[in-house]
Amino acid sequence: MAKKGNRIQVILECTEHKGSGVAGMSRYITTKNKKNTPERIELKKYNSYLRKMTVHKEIK
Repeated sequence: MAKKGNRIQVILECTEHKGSGVAGMSRYITTKNKKNTPERIELKKYNSYLRKMTVHKEIK
């Protein structure tokens, strides 16, 4: 039987991509510990559409 943990799956979406006018959307799926980080996370990830590192924020 699997134990209930504090880790949840979250989706990270690029913040710079929305206003750029380029088609597509850069998203990543990762996990976080909701007990240690209750606020939304933001990480620098690679955006293949813009071909550079950008800030990705957690969405619901």
